[in-house]
Amino acid sequence: MSRAALVLWPASPNGVGPSGTVVGIDLNPGMLSVARSVVSPDSSSGGQLQWQEASADKLPFPDGSFNVAYCQLGLQFFADRPTALREMRRVLGPEGRLALMVWRGIHESPGFAVLADALQRHVGQAAVAIMRAPFELSNAEELEALVRATGFQDVAIQQRSGTVRFPTVERFVLSYVAGSPLAGPVSQADDAARAALITDVWNALGKFTSNDELAFPIAAHLLSARV
Repeated sequence: MSRAALVLWPASPNGVGPSGTVVGIDLNPGMLSVARSVVSPDSSSGGQLQWQEASADKLPFPDGSFNVAYCQLGLQFFADRPTALREMRRVLGPEGRLALMVWRGIHESPGFAVLADALQRHVGQAAVAIMRAPFELSNAEELEALVRATGFQDVAIQQRSGTVRFPTVERFVLSYVAGSPLAGPVSQADDAARAALITDVWNALGKFTSNDELAFPIAAHLLSARV
């Protein structure tokens, strides 16, 4: 599950256009390094792409600087969600728009639900809490109330479904663990526990595997709102 904290489009009559700028923000310098390595600065439609290390609850921009704030799979991780949303609203202009994406319930994504259960058995409760954190804003009514309470209007939520794909179950487990805070608690488990973790996930996800890949569903809320 990829994670991007915040992307901002500048406030201008013509949107980004050839002279506009898109600013990508993340608190983690490692994530920004990856972003810089995979996205060419001139790959957007004539505009400039900038990356900046910053916290979403203290954005380093003047009021009304942007047209659009887009938060993909980041809001659920923010320590102070209301403050982060108020900051997004602050930097948006009078016609500013908010778009954000969060995962729906973990039960709608069997691969991650199975992994959480296996972590419970073989690694411990701390690992389970990490695994469930991306799905903490799965209730649509609570999500809408959170956004409205910070001053946004015309809040609308759509439900979307997709597919998570990995070449094998083992690659799924190892890649997700290595690329998330799970790396710490799983590394502290012994070899037998880590082997059992993969075996349990493999056994439970048999119906989602074929000769060439593992594929299971996942669901998200897509929210839009206006200042």
